[in-house]
Amino acid sequence: MKSLIIVDVQNDFLPGGALEVSKGDEVISAINQLQREYDLVVATQDWHPNDHLSFGSQHPEHNLFDVIDLNGFAQKLWPNHCMQGTLGAALADTLDQHRIEAVFRKGLEKEIDSYSGFFDNGKRKVTGLHGYLQSRGVTEVHVCGLAADFCVFFTAMDALELRYRTAIISRATKAIDRGEFMNKKEQFVQKGGMLL
Repeated sequence: MKSLIIVDVQNDFLPGGALEVSKGDEVISAINQLQREYDLVVATQDWHPNDHLSFGSQHPEHNLFDVIDLNGFAQKLWPNHCMQGTLGAALADTLDQHRIEAVFRKGLEKEIDSYSGFFDNGKRKVTGLHGYLQSRGVTEVHVCGLAADFCVFFTAMDALELRYRTAIISRATKAIDRGEFMNKKEQFVQKGGMLL
């Protein structure tokens, strides 16, 4: 079975949000149309405590977007975003949620970020997404949403590692940094991923 994974289509990643992806709202109509083509649709949701250590506000000696060592992992410092229970963390109103069977929250642990929909960045904890897909007999996943160069990419790479046939749907994702995404796309394809 084939599943669509909608990654982090949340208000804070849309234009005007705390960590906006330029023209991020343009992917929503494509995602809404795509959902009809899949037997199973799931979503991920960034869900940070307000003192998450990936937030620049927790490191006043550094600037936003600096990369620091956080408990042994390289961590880019982000603006506060997708804080639990806030409007910014909510899935976009214009995203059709009727076909989404389950939402997997990530980034709950204060000490470590979680770009992938499957694991935290240290792969110490699972989100439950892999087990859910396995229980449904999913063998192929197509990944879309925001942002292409971070959470979409890392979700897709982990899906490959978990042995799913994996594709990124180009028309249904946008990157924070297009140049960075071009490099990451090459990595993804070299590992056996598909671009649709």
